[in-house]
Amino acid sequence: MDNPPVPPDVAQVLRHNRTLLYRHTASRLALAAGLLAVPFVAHTVGYDAALPAFAVPAAFLVLIFLMLRLRHGSRLRACGQVLRTYPLEYRTRVSKKGSEWKYLGTVFTIRLSVRGQHGAPSLRAVNASTVRRWPEEAEEGGAWFAGDPVFGGVMIVPGSNAMLFVQPAPWAKYEGERAQAGAQRALLAEQAGISRLLEKEPNIMVGG
Repeated sequence: MDNPPVPPDVAQVLRHNRTLLYRHTASRLALAAGLLAVPFVAHTVGYDAALPAFAVPAAFLVLIFLMLRLRHGSRLRACGQVLRTYPLEYRTRVSKKGSEWKYLGTVFTIRLSVRGQHGAPSLRAVNASTVRRWPEEAEEGGAWFAGDPVFGGVMIVPGSNAMLFVQPAPWAKYEGERAQAGAQRALLAEQAGISRLLEKEPNIMVGG
């Protein structure tokens, strides 16, 4: 693509992803409330078997996973901070190398590059709104990027308002490049909140 698309309206993108996050939260809270109500409804209609009681621990599991997603998977605040610090730049090519299901969300391994240039770092990307779907529109052209490749940043997909938070993977591989980045780049990364690794999968155990 010789000419990049029109830059996205950052405020609109943030609103869109915030709405998706609110919808996800509301749907999980409604599900948990419905599960908690099952034993009471069953008792009201005279169904006193033990089966409805299992809805209560199921409701608490829904709430626990929601709390984990909101704490570890939502990157809206981080994306907003990055977008206030760095300008958007267009990357003509988005290559998805793989994906991995995690509690914090589906983590995609990607490369953002410009045609004719080599050495783009491998990045781990997680949807800012906790949506797990990969934005297919990204592979039809390119994406807008704000940030610093060796620290991380934000990827916005044209035409979809999809926004992903990205950081180098593995983080330690680019430690030397970060150390040599210079004071100005390090200061910007600090201001944007990406001077350290933010993607941290919660350490929990689920029996099975």
